[in-house]
Amino acid sequence: MGLHRLSLTAGAMTAAICVFGAQAQSYPSKPVRIIVGYAPGGGVDLTARLLAPGLNEALGQPVLVENRTGASGNIGTEAVVRSAPDGHMLLMGYNGNLVINPALSSKVPFDPVRDLTPVALTVVSTNLLVSHPSLPIRSVKELVAFAKARPGQVNYASSGVGAVGHMAAELLATTAGVQLVHIPYKGNGAAIAEVLAGQVPLMFSAPGAVINHVRAGKLRALATASNRRPQGLEAIPTFAEAGYPAVEASAWFGVFGPAGMPSAIVDKLNAEFVRLLKTPDLQAKLTKSGYDVSPSTPAELGLLVKNDLAKWVKVVQSAGMKRD
Repeated sequence: MGLHRLSLTAGAMTAAICVFGAQAQSYPSKPVRIIVGYAPGGGVDLTARLLAPGLNEALGQPVLVENRTGASGNIGTEAVVRSAPDGHMLLMGYNGNLVINPALSSKVPFDPVRDLTPVALTVVSTNLLVSHPSLPIRSVKELVAFAKARPGQVNYASSGVGAVGHMAAELLATTAGVQLVHIPYKGNGAAIAEVLAGQVPLMFSAPGAVINHVRAGKLRALATASNRRPQGLEAIPTFAEAGYPAVEASAWFGVFGPAGMPSAIVDKLNAEFVRLLKTPDLQAKLTKSGYDVSPSTPAELGLLVKNDLAKWVKVVQSAGMKRD
């Protein structure tokens, strides 16, 4: 009887391996969509669009980047969560949406650990504090003095409530003892446009979305929210150098699918994303945009989600920012 059961178990395992192998070989059978929960022009969108052509070539099917904006990225995330777990709809996820939003509210319509399948981390980025040239400051020290003299009168933009840029600014305000006014927008692109126009004087952003404007003199770079000067941004001081080492807030972008994706498809996608991220041309483009290229295994990305969620829950609770 024991041998019979062992034989059945071995047979079942063999059948499962065959099924997973067949799934990987037949995947993809139609175009693959990468959903971005934010408007075009932001760092999440930029990263997805840099990866899409290479993935298109590798998979032999069109890879389309689709922007589904709204609710601080929740609309796009929900679309992926509710999609078939066959690898044909993926999410370019952002920790502002995936871990900070849930840290801020229990009403977020998804669980980032339970409802998504990690595929691969792509890049990690510090946040860069930029100002419009009309703001009469050129350093963090000058900004703090300016804001202290005008409590509640200095506005800053972000890509939405719960975005890393929002949290970084609140962390700066708390650390420096100043009152800043949050003006949220529907996506980083819209926020940047308003800062470029001088409608809002400040914002934290992923460097890739603003560094060209800094180089063109349309924005001023005040500091990076990191403990070291990132590659490609060596001329810009850190908040630690400005006297505020606690102001550290990194953004990361990772690829996810809905819960229940077959491991063979996850592994196939992970291998392709890792390969693409290691190509010199793509690395150069991402590094020039201020990103640290950080390919990972699915398990490593899953652990990052869990750890980052726990971190921001503590920050939100300490700052009294719960918005339920």
